Amino acid sequence: MTANTRLLGVDYGTVRIGLAVSDADRKIASPLTTYTRRNKELDGKYFQEVVAEEAIGEIVLGLPIHLAGHEGQKAHEARAFGKWLHEATGLLIVFWDERFTTVEAENSLLAAGLTSKRRKARRDRVAAQILLQSYLDAGCPGEQSLGPLGR
Repeated sequence: MTANTRLLGVDYGTVRIGLAVSDADRKIASPLTTYTRRNKELDGKYFQEVVAEEAIGEIVLGLPIHLAGHEGQKAHEARAFGKWLHEATGLLIVFWDERFTTVEAENSLLAAGLTSKRRKARRDRVAAQILLQSYLDAGCPGEQSLGPLGR
């Protein structure tokens, strides 16, 4: 990962995918958009464009972990999507626990007084923002294994 690249937060879904981006200093996450999936070819082109346009250097993908801490079917689907996303973009994919991000996003949107229709339109991208901000607040631990030792 190079300096001044941003991170892309991804809230994976089988129909809609919420996206958020960090600033270049990797301090603040902002919602970007909600992408409606089409097919692998069009989805791959879309993610390649986002990576280029937003100067993305790494992708943080939400991993739905059960409350007890184990991975279920949705986590396996997210891991398969992450593998595909790596192949489509060539970027490192970091999986990050996304427990409660959608609930937190919904609560924030409710508190903002948005209608059900407006909440639905924004929920996935706000969940991606919450996921990415959590990763940023943790110090981007996926970065710890990158680069030579002793620097």
